[in-house]
Amino acid sequence: MSEPDYAHPVDPERVAHARARLPSREEAAQLTSVLSLMADPTRARVLFALDMVEELCVGDLALALEANEDAVGYALRLLRTAGLVTNRKQGRVVFYRLAEGFPEPLRQHCLRQLIVLSEAPAADDD
Repeated sequence: MSEPDYAHPVDPERVAHARARLPSREEAAQLTSVLSLMADPTRARVLFALDMVEELCVGDLALALEANEDAVGYALRLLRTAGLVTNRKQGRVVFYRLAEGFPEPLRQHCLRQLIVLSEAPAADDD
């Protein structure tokens, strides 16, 4: 049995609506870049920790995350380069915090919702 031959677009109104709401290619590339940074467990946990306590130095972050200082330092360097984290120096100690423009919806919803989704049992494909 052959597939029906549809003339496209089947629903031009919905196509136009979807197109109007899509991010630009540049915005999608930026989003993908941020999400790939957050795909690393250490970097994701650093963002959560900084969201909870506002600012910490590398050593304190490593203690909080129960992680190696080098791994935390590397994660912070990548996050800072991406503009997600900023730092300030006080004497010899460098403190890190979420960047001023860190997206609030990402903080308040996405980070926490991603954890909830990851803890949910996998849906059956039946």
